[in-house]
Amino acid sequence: MMVLTPEDITAIGLSLKVALTATALSLPLGFAVAWLIVFTSFRGKVLLEVLINLPLTLPPVVIGFFLLLLLGKHGWIGRLLNASGIPIIFTWKAAVIASATVGFPLLVRSIRLGMESIDRQLIEASRSLGAHWYDTLLTIILPLSLRGVMAGSLLMFARSLGEFGATIIVAGNIPAITQTIPLAIYDYASSPSSTAMALSLCLVSVLISVTVLFLHELLSRKLDRERAQ
Repeated sequence: MMVLTPEDITAIGLSLKVALTATALSLPLGFAVAWLIVFTSFRGKVLLEVLINLPLTLPPVVIGFFLLLLLGKHGWIGRLLNASGIPIIFTWKAAVIASATVGFPLLVRSIRLGMESIDRQLIEASRSLGAHWYDTLLTIILPLSLRGVMAGSLLMFARSLGEFGATIIVAGNIPAITQTIPLAIYDYASSPSSTAMALSLCLVSVLISVTVLFLHELLSRKLDRERAQ
């Protein structure tokens, strides 16, 4: 039987809030970066790709520590935010930044794959007919890369739900404030008497993940049917 306390329900809601916010904020930038990599040539392109994919290879705790140095009260961004009265560290906003940083490479990679599958002749035909770059972007690139955008968004959302290492460094593990599902499970796992509580949250995580994957498959098949028509 699933047992959830009010604190657990708050953690579930916060996890969904953080994941949705991180995905929504990252999506425009992720699309722009993917477009830049696929359709433009510039010096330092390889360096940009390395920097984008770096969070995939670094331990999340390392990412969290770098974010702490950057956003802390002695960091150059943290000082500006504190002077403006915008606290970040040990708030849910820090959890959003941590999740966005860790999940961003997955978002860009999926969108990039979607863009790379577009027939370049369609783009060249659009330009030869006098279409501006933004017309080509909105009428050809965006619709034809929609599957990659969708896949990347869902992957990033799922990755954000499971983020632990970077989040605990910059946001802490404060119940009802910054405690997400993974952090709550961590607390329960440290106590032998709380195994049932930890298992309940694990089941919730599984249900959410299965729902996300199921939604991904449904949307993918719908897009495939629309393209086949």
